[in-house]
Amino acid sequence: MRVGAAALAGGIFGALGTMCFFLAFGTDYWLVARDNCGSYIWPTIVEKDANGTEFVNAVTVPPAPRTLHHEGFFWRCVFHVEPAADAVLATLFTNQPKSKVCVHGYLFPLPVAVGRVPHPIYDATAVFRGFWTVFIILALVSALTGSFLLVCGVPFISHKLYKLGGAFFIIAACLFLFVLLLFVLWMEVVDVKRYILQERGETCSDAQVSVLYGLSFMVAAAGVPLELVSGMIFMLVGRVLLANK
Repeated sequence: MRVGAAALAGGIFGALGTMCFFLAFGTDYWLVARDNCGSYIWPTIVEKDANGTEFVNAVTVPPAPRTLHHEGFFWRCVFHVEPAADAVLATLFTNQPKSKVCVHGYLFPLPVAVGRVPHPIYDATAVFRGFWTVFIILALVSALTGSFLLVCGVPFISHKLYKLGGAFFIIAACLFLFVLLLFVLWMEVVDVKRYILQERGETCSDAQVSVLYGLSFMVAAAGVPLELVSGMIFMLVGRVLLANK
């Protein structure tokens, strides 16, 4: 009975932790920022016309009191809000204004050159963007693998499945913790204001930029202890099953 209750508790913690990881991965609210620079231009990839001449296709958002950004693994989005609007709530509960423009995140979060390379805003730290991507994907794969192994071990037929599933949960928690640490390091060390303004920084050198940790970051942080506790419980269950044989 005690083993069953412990396995149930571990399963609940593991399911909640895995859901937090996937929610953080699939939503675009890791970084929330607001600035007063004015109009926003999204440069995109360099294209060629019929004559073979290269040009940069761009989308310009008209000026407004404040420009609000929210970014995640897949998308970078920007739109305009009133100065009094709360930055976090505005990204979630607005009616998707017409001025909202989104582009691919391109292995967010670390900076990357926009347009042709070499580029004036190119940042050498972009090489570390791949690490962030690899760790978050490995964490999700580990969580799914652990869940599959534990489902296979539900009838308490194999202590090895419980130990292995718990180990994968602990690995997933550690990988996501490293993802969070990389993100915090980027937020606190890299010039995030320069990243937010990008080309506009040349004309808005005195712009005010406020940067916040978004809800996706907070959800991921909540999933780490849940997944860690779940992994430890299942490893303990595996040891108990081995001792009872």
